[in-house]
Amino acid sequence: MITSVILIAVLASAALLLWPRVASAPLWRATVTPLASIIGSGFLVLGPILHVSFGWYAPLIMGVLCAGAWAFGSAIRFNIARRAAGERSVTEEWLETAASWTLAFAYFISVAYYLNLFGAFGTELTPWRSPYHARLLTSAMLLVIIFVGWFWGFRALERLETLSVSLKLAMIAGLLAGLAWFFAGKATSGELVASAPSLSGWPAIALIFGLIVTVQGFETSRYLGAEYDAATRIRSMRLAQILSTVIYLIYILLIAYVFRPDAVPLSETAIIQLMALVAPILPILLTAAALAAQFSAAVADTGGSGGLVTELTGGRIATRTAYALLVAFGFIFTWAFDIFEIIAYASRGFALYYAIQSAIAAQGARCERRGGLGIFYSLLAVTGLAMAIFGAPAE
Repeated sequence: MITSVILIAVLASAALLLWPRVASAPLWRATVTPLASIIGSGFLVLGPILHVSFGWYAPLIMGVLCAGAWAFGSAIRFNIARRAAGERSVTEEWLETAASWTLAFAYFISVAYYLNLFGAFGTELTPWRSPYHARLLTSAMLLVIIFVGWFWGFRALERLETLSVSLKLAMIAGLLAGLAWFFAGKATSGELVASAPSLSGWPAIALIFGLIVTVQGFETSRYLGAEYDAATRIRSMRLAQILSTVIYLIYILLIAYVFRPDAVPLSETAIIQLMALVAPILPILLTAAALAAQFSAAVADTGGSGGLVTELTGGRIATRTAYALLVAFGFIFTWAFDIFEIIAYASRGFALYYAIQSAIAAQGARCERRGGLGIFYSLLAVTGLAMAIFGAPAE
């Protein structure tokens, strides 16, 4: 029965998302890019990390992460509106350049993050399940990235984004349907559990700081100016963050009270083992969704980083050269760090970017003589800087 529920949810969601009236709607097409980035890699690793680390109050921590992302998103939306109005000061433009450099560097780390998850999930259900073989697969994918980017570019692959996002969301709908059925069964039989947290105090805060990358991605709306006007980008970012928040909160709520923390060892692929306890079909669906999501995200961030570096250097560093630097960086991260350390480093990079965007918004609010808003964005900038300095990996 649970397998039937999962398949019905997947097929119904896919039919809705691929329906031409939905797929071709301008607002939905503008929402797809940030939504794909937010609900990607983070969805795969966040559930087990929060469950093991925070126990029964994992949904509250998820809410905190989503609220933090919404606050940073509000700063970026404020900046989009000011840029469209043409009212930017010299300080804002200077900080924008610094933010773009920071984002380009954060992309370097995020590609390593995405492809290391690709390697882990790609080997999880095979006889070669080990960190060494996962790193080998990650290295092979890095070579594929540089080969495709160097000779053909990523335009053709990027056209598949809407299709891959729709299928990924359909599979997530199936996962949530299966979890809801499993949760209901545990609830009716009185088998729900409330696990004690394993972290508290400063270590818990540092871990939260190190997880901001798992709800990152909304900032991509900022860079869709060539395709959509400012109002559409602002609406699409809000919609993407609302949808992702609802999905994340339901997901964590359903996980937090049905599994014991020691049900499976904490690893980057722990969600696969947990879902095997729910229904045999879920590990297969999740693996397929993971491979598609990680590769498409890596392609998007490689292309974005290469374009940014070339633009920021006035063409002195060619896009191909930027791709090569990114891949070299990816090899170093792959063989020097584990996935949880890479997540923490990626979080630090994006937190610094959000700190600078918040500083831009604070300066813009002061220019508009909106003192209260300026103070809020200044505090947000300090928070982002603290995340960049103190973010810690899960252990």
